[in-house]
Amino acid sequence: MPEAPARAVVSTTPRLPDGFQVTLDRRTLRLDAGRLLVGGSPMTVLRLSSGAASLLRDDRVVVTGRASALLAERLVATNLAHPYVAQLDRASPEHLTVVVPVRDRPEQLDRCLSALRPMSVIVVDDASHDPGAVAAVTRRHGATLVSLDINGGPAAARNAGLARVQTPIVAFVDSDVEATGDALLRLGGHLTDPSVALVGPRVDGHTRTAHPRWFERYDAAASSLTLGTTPCAVRPGAAVAWLPSACLVARTASLGEGFDPVLHVGEDVDLVWRLLAEGHRVRYEPGVTVRHDVRPTMRGWLGRKVLYGSGSAALGERHGSHVAPAILSPTMALAGAALLLRRRWSLPLAVGALAVSARTIERAMPRSLTRPTRVRVAGRLAVRGAGWSLRQQAALLLRHWWPAAAIGCLVSAPVRRAVTTALVVDTLVAATAQTNRSLSPMTLLAGRRLDDLAYGTGLWWGALRSQELTALRPRRPTRNR
Repeated sequence: MPEAPARAVVSTTPRLPDGFQVTLDRRTLRLDAGRLLVGGSPMTVLRLSSGAASLLRDDRVVVTGRASALLAERLVATNLAHPYVAQLDRASPEHLTVVVPVRDRPEQLDRCLSALRPMSVIVVDDASHDPGAVAAVTRRHGATLVSLDINGGPAAARNAGLARVQTPIVAFVDSDVEATGDALLRLGGHLTDPSVALVGPRVDGHTRTAHPRWFERYDAAASSLTLGTTPCAVRPGAAVAWLPSACLVARTASLGEGFDPVLHVGEDVDLVWRLLAEGHRVRYEPGVTVRHDVRPTMRGWLGRKVLYGSGSAALGERHGSHVAPAILSPTMALAGAALLLRRRWSLPLAVGALAVSARTIERAMPRSLTRPTRVRVAGRLAVRGAGWSLRQQAALLLRHWWPAAAIGCLVSAPVRRAVTTALVVDTLVAATAQTNRSLSPMTLLAGRRLDDLAYGTGLWWGALRSQELTALRPRRPTRNR
């Protein structure tokens, strides 16, 4: 069995350069004359000194020295603000090399390399059945070919390419992805922040047929690789907790030996979390979009979902509660469970839990705020938390815990009520998502349910096989202030 890659040694990173700008997230609340910021992901309450508040002008901080650099770094790390993308310089083409792992798929490889022109590309053939076809495509596009005799999986193939990279920036692009050189260079602009080691774009599903079948349309609209439209500092518990390896841009020196070749699924999540543990930062940039081919067969689509779920157990062994399927406080969990059960006492109990949560939040807010302001903001945050808790618990019943929920439905009326409510909640949430609005109700409903059943099957299979149940257990939130 191959060894895991060595941990990179992290030196003290320099501060953000002068001229670097960050802008507040549109959902961040500014209170107490702009000195109190509430928002971010995970939820953060940040109290600014008068000096720090003076640096925040027109919801933007421009780095002009150490104090403004520290403020900008804190705002970005907590997702209260994001880098101002328009001011980021693109990386230089001569500073970036693209690594494309492939096993067969010559037609997809041809499209991938066509989109990447004129970038410098290393194609790693991971023991294809027809290496001649891969070599011909690689040669036609002027890329460098590295051929492996033994199929080691995508992580090992990427590492083989990484070992030959001589540039300060490396991009990993899968052969079934179309990413332009311009897109990769724009992502490389985020490395202007010296603490950022890795950045990923929005990965949209794409169908190749003129008349895609219903599951292809669903997968294109609701791809599990598409992580939303809001920029994010990636970390466990945030709105974006990981990045897919379908397309990544990284600082070469920060990667050490790269991906863990022991993992044939979840190696991208593992890399992100190792980098974070080493003190690096990772960013998600949805302003840059690449296209990923959806699976052309239902078996391939569902098989991929099962595989994704099965990888959570190994991640749980390595990263503990980072893989928790939900983050729930006891109070919000009680409110969500009461609403799912739909009993006569459900609404009073949920309202009571909301009141307790709002009171707890209100007490934690600075006394410099007027009481009406504290009550209003606390109530707003409590309602937001209850809604998010309800969504998470619905997903637990339908996706992560569905085998147990199915058994419970056979013997328990309360469980049947909870599952029925969860179906309504989950379907309404999915229907309001911007990317799903092109789907018919039946396509959305069928696709959503099969997606959840396949992922949950893989999750339980991996957990039972390894006797590692961390990926099935919710965890409590940690306070972020």
